[in-house]
Amino acid sequence: MPFRPLIPASRPAIGALLVAALSLSGCVSIGGKAPATLLALSSDATVPAGQGASGTLAKSVVVMEPSADARVSVLRVPVQIDASNVAYIKKTQWVERPARQLQHLIAETLRAKGGRLVVESDIDQWQQRLSGRLLAMGYDLPTHSAVVRFDAVKEAPGGQIETRRFEARVPNVSDDAAAIGPALNQAANDVARQVVDWLG
Repeated sequence: MPFRPLIPASRPAIGALLVAALSLSGCVSIGGKAPATLLALSSDATVPAGQGASGTLAKSVVVMEPSADARVSVLRVPVQIDASNVAYIKKTQWVERPARQLQHLIAETLRAKGGRLVVESDIDQWQQRLSGRLLAMGYDLPTHSAVVRFDAVKEAPGGQIETRRFEARVPNVSDDAAAIGPALNQAANDVARQVVDWLG
């Protein structure tokens, strides 16, 4: 069989191949499929634009991100089926981990109250330091309720520590994301207000 040298493709042919390749790449999905619903907490009490706070770090309030139970340490929204079984709502997740969202919510509620410098990072000097553990932020199937439960720890200079459990429930919530999301936001804002009142 006689040797036949390869003939370089013409520029139009190369262009057509590139277009075809790019068209095909548009049909390929890279990464996981986005959930149908993304949930985010929003504060009922917000600071108006232009309003600020000033003061020394020694007089500040530090709001730390709480630790979280395993069931609420993920982006999925838990459903408590019974005393020992937990599932997650399909095609729904938080935009950010729940504990961090609760931190922002409490801090914003505290800022809106006014009169105090609020910091969301750990610093050496402060007047009060809030931390704790997020125990629940999800849907309770037996009672058809949205539930937020938070064990708070309040520290003062000198080593004085006080703890308290806060909980809020929104009853009569249907078991779909469109209803559960707003109900969880309502419950979380209720907990944030309780915590801010406790801080004084």
